[in-house]
Amino acid sequence: MTSNPGHDPFDLEFEADDEFTSPASDAWRETPMAPAAGADPFADFPPAREPEIRGFDGGDPLGDDLHQPDPPRAQVPNPVHEMIAGAEAALGEHTLPRITIHVFCVQPETADLVERAAADRRMERAAVVVRMGGLTGAFETYQNQPTPSLVMVESLDPAPQLIAQLDQLAEVCDPGTKVVVIGAANDIALYRELMRRGVSEYLVPPLNPLQVVRTVTSLYADPSAPFVGRQIAFCGAKGGSGASTVAHNVAYSITERLHTGAVLVDLDLAFGTAGLDFNQDPLQGVADALSQPDRLDPVLMDRMMARCTERLSLFAAPATLDNDYDIGAEAYDEVTQKIRSAAPFVVLDLPHLWTAWTRKILLSSDDLVIVATPDLASLRNAKNMIDLVRRARPNDAPPRLVLNQVGVPGRPEIPVKDFGEALGLTPSLSLPFDPKLFGQAANNGQMLCEVAPKSRAAEGIDYLAQQIARRDPPPIQKTSLFGSLFKRK
Repeated sequence: MTSNPGHDPFDLEFEADDEFTSPASDAWRETPMAPAAGADPFADFPPAREPEIRGFDGGDPLGDDLHQPDPPRAQVPNPVHEMIAGAEAALGEHTLPRITIHVFCVQPETADLVERAAADRRMERAAVVVRMGGLTGAFETYQNQPTPSLVMVESLDPAPQLIAQLDQLAEVCDPGTKVVVIGAANDIALYRELMRRGVSEYLVPPLNPLQVVRTVTSLYADPSAPFVGRQIAFCGAKGGSGASTVAHNVAYSITERLHTGAVLVDLDLAFGTAGLDFNQDPLQGVADALSQPDRLDPVLMDRMMARCTERLSLFAAPATLDNDYDIGAEAYDEVTQKIRSAAPFVVLDLPHLWTAWTRKILLSSDDLVIVATPDLASLRNAKNMIDLVRRARPNDAPPRLVLNQVGVPGRPEIPVKDFGEALGLTPSLSLPFDPKLFGQAANNGQMLCEVAPKSRAAEGIDYLAQQIARRDPPPIQKTSLFGSLFKRK
């Protein structure tokens, strides 16, 4: 395959919408797949599992595993799938290129599962067609039409019959087509044979939509593509709720308490306060990047960002009213995607306004934190936002809710418990009203943990940062008196 420099780099150098070239996928068509009559195609493989697990009666364990249908199993979570999903959840999410996916199901439940996965935000660029018929239906379909980029087939048949049907499908598949099989047998011998023949992936129920999404996206992950950091968006339920303060302190805690890199992006171009909170006044910032998104590369990005600490970089807002900042949603999307390659965590401080680009960022971020105050207006706005996010992101975790300014003297408030119950969401953090601490930190250009590291607010921010980053702080190394004396010498 020859590379086309005019194509999008995330398309993995494909030559057409439905034509991908993958050297590994050709192997399963070149290998003779039809087993000889009467011969066991898996004779060289070790037993797939211990005999006593299956109630083995003393016969050939390999023959029993491969020639007899598996007994019904309880629908328990697949530990391998859960482990992979948990590991990938700590990183930024990849999206698919513009491809076509055909899925041939046997069970209606699988078809419903795939349709829910196709509606996921990470697969918005893919065209997914779901049909019934399994492997037989796929073979009949592609006798008269070309195969798409990816074919997913479901089969409940025993291993020999599954292999024979895949042999027929291989004869009508175009070069470069990837194949994913959804089977019923959790069998390592069958998995190895399918991988040897070039099948891209073998999935075993029970599955959930997010596992299907991550399986598909991993097939088209470009090893040469830039690293994708985790994007966390902070948004206030109403003006003055303190979302910017929480976002800035969480970004600082991620870097200084958890010892990892992060970029804070202030997207409130007219009234952003990140520069004030970190005592920074950079000449360039996020507005310059948004005005020329096509020119933004790692070198220019590094020049535009201010260095707050060794690990924390800041894309500051100009915070002036000289311009109208009439910037399209495409520019925001392109710039935020490029910034994600700069650090493991990208914290977005969103202004309290509703536009096409704020909606896009809210729905495309890996984590969403809504900051509210315990009053009726915040409750109404937070409910609208949470309902929208739940409808648009059914396969993602719900947003995190932070209640700020709790306990203002003399102000009637909605109790924290009632606030959470009305939203169907338990608040991740409740910050007490402490005007002296927050005011001192803001006026000094410092974070809460710098002014009062033992305060309830600083400890709460550290807890929220750990929950968002999905990691614990490194252990504190204790030094002895003798060790410090030797160091002084």
